[in-house]
Amino acid sequence: MESANTQTASSLVQIKLEDGQLEGTAARISDWLVEIGSPVKAGDPLLELETDKVSMELPAPVDGVLVEILMHQNEEVTPESILGQIEQRSETSHSEPSASHSAAPDPQAAESPSRARQNRTAATTPPAPAGKARSLVGPAVRRLLREHKIDIDRISGSGRDGRVTRDDVLHFLEHQQTRVTTTPAPAARDGKSRQVPHTNMRKAIARHMVSSLLETSPHVTSVFEMDMSNVIEHRKWHKKEFAEQNVNLTFTAYFLAASVIAIREVPEVNATYHEDHLEIFNDINIGVGTALGNEGLIVPVVKGVQDMTLFQVAEALHQQTEKARSGQLKPQDTRNGTFTISNHGTSGSLFAAPIIINQPQVAILGVGKLEKRVVVETVNGEDKLLIKPMCYVSLSIDHRALDAFQTNRFLSRFVESIESWGQ
Repeated sequence: MESANTQTASSLVQIKLEDGQLEGTAARISDWLVEIGSPVKAGDPLLELETDKVSMELPAPVDGVLVEILMHQNEEVTPESILGQIEQRSETSHSEPSASHSAAPDPQAAESPSRARQNRTAATTPPAPAGKARSLVGPAVRRLLREHKIDIDRISGSGRDGRVTRDDVLHFLEHQQTRVTTTPAPAARDGKSRQVPHTNMRKAIARHMVSSLLETSPHVTSVFEMDMSNVIEHRKWHKKEFAEQNVNLTFTAYFLAASVIAIREVPEVNATYHEDHLEIFNDINIGVGTALGNEGLIVPVVKGVQDMTLFQVAEALHQQTEKARSGQLKPQDTRNGTFTISNHGTSGSLFAAPIIINQPQVAILGVGKLEKRVVVETVNGEDKLLIKPMCYVSLSIDHRALDAFQTNRFLSRFVESIESWGQ
């Protein structure tokens, strides 16, 4: 006698990076988010990767059970690496002999390959830390929680649907009078110093800056002064309007828009230097230096700024900086920049020189702290002392590609557009 039964068939699916996900960027595993033997759904975050520029999550490619971890925390990953395997299961129906005719199972039968892998790997794989809505927080948030041993349930989230952001964690730490630190290292033997290991991001910044300043580009910097009165007035009248559409109108948005105007005047600024030619780009993709506290600096890129209104610039900038600060940037968010702005004045700096060029670009704009200053202006033929909101603006250039005339022409047009905004 035969009866129809449902059995489970399984196959193994390798966990690998998607094509082009790294594009040559170095990466290492910073954390596995799922334990061996845990069920996963396609799209669930499996592990956290840290590249030279961003932290990102690698999702499960299929539904199934994580049965094997082949690469572990802090190991370097390449595009060809197989990181682990998921057992994908599907139910199949077929007829089989009834119980009275079926053979009894062999108690000595060998365990399945997937079970053997689980037993072999589970002992050496630490469980992923638990937490509220783990799949809803970004890598940077998880790293802070892990480093400071904070239970996510103690933190009120200010993000969408109550999501905990990096700023929420930093605010919590500040409230607890606990300063943010990197992973502690053993103190020096004399007790007078301690060693803090460099993160991948810090190492990448160091390599990039040394290469740009000492090995690649002869830097020259010009500095102008800029009156922000009209931009301040314009922002005052439009800030609420933008906020009603969930967009934060910052001064940086004006700097991006004014950069487009100046680049149209001096297109050679939006370029890359080659030994036999200067490659001038049609698209204006502007990177904005964004500080991540002690973790370093990242430059998310707003692409196609030449085709945007001020609102669209502010919206795109808001999205990119929010992703940067919450650890949600993807590698493509930091690629293909053609020009960079460092709004270093937000941290109190009046001016900085040289601001190191973001290779392979040929120029970087710096904007200093906004402050009221006494300036001399001629009014009706008489010199008057006036108090105005002023800041310094600089352009550091690759002198192989640009000269002083082009630099000052760019800055003149940039300052002119800011000072005449709304007129």
